[in-house]
Amino acid sequence: MNVFLLNPGLHGAKHIPVFLKENYVGFAWPGMGDLENVSSPEWQKQAVQAYKAEGQTLLEILEEIGSFVYGMQDGDYLFVTDGDYVHLGDLGDYFYVESQEADEEVLNHRRGVTWLKSVPKAETHPELKSFLNRGAKIAKLESSVSQEQLEYWMTNSAKPRPEAAISARVDEETIARALDLLKEAMSSGDADRRERAAIAILQFAKA
Repeated sequence: MNVFLLNPGLHGAKHIPVFLKENYVGFAWPGMGDLENVSSPEWQKQAVQAYKAEGQTLLEILEEIGSFVYGMQDGDYLFVTDGDYVHLGDLGDYFYVESQEADEEVLNHRRGVTWLKSVPKAETHPELKSFLNRGAKIAKLESSVSQEQLEYWMTNSAKPRPEAAISARVDEETIARALDLLKEAMSSGDADRRERAAIAILQFAKA
């Protein structure tokens, strides 16, 4: 699954108690109506007209809307930082809440979230800390991760890495042969296979 980060320091930390209590995350985006069935060219045109922004500001708005409405999918995972804590949730579908008000206090654009776990940020793995410190309202982890990896990231960083325990039981010759196969796979004509091989090599290098 894919993993996203919502940075409340930029989005508005005051919304976190409501997000946790009512099981959703959301944005206001005044001037933007329900985007559930709106095509990419149409919502981008609508955003340009609504915000009258240019350059980097417009790009950030477009990336924000595109990621939240179209990039996130039901079943992806979301991290939300909350001071010294981090919350992990299972994302649901995008939905729009009608309102007569059009300001930043009304978060019309929402995604349901099933909150799974909250832990002190200091107890998370360094790899997760690096992701949590990104300076954007919404960020996406470059590679997909497994449920086991998420659980590992949310545990104390002092615990031994599972990858290290596995490699200790495999002789160096076998590891070398496996790496050679992965290197060959990186030259494959299949883009997905190349990507998986590259991820596997990088994960081994970090072990």
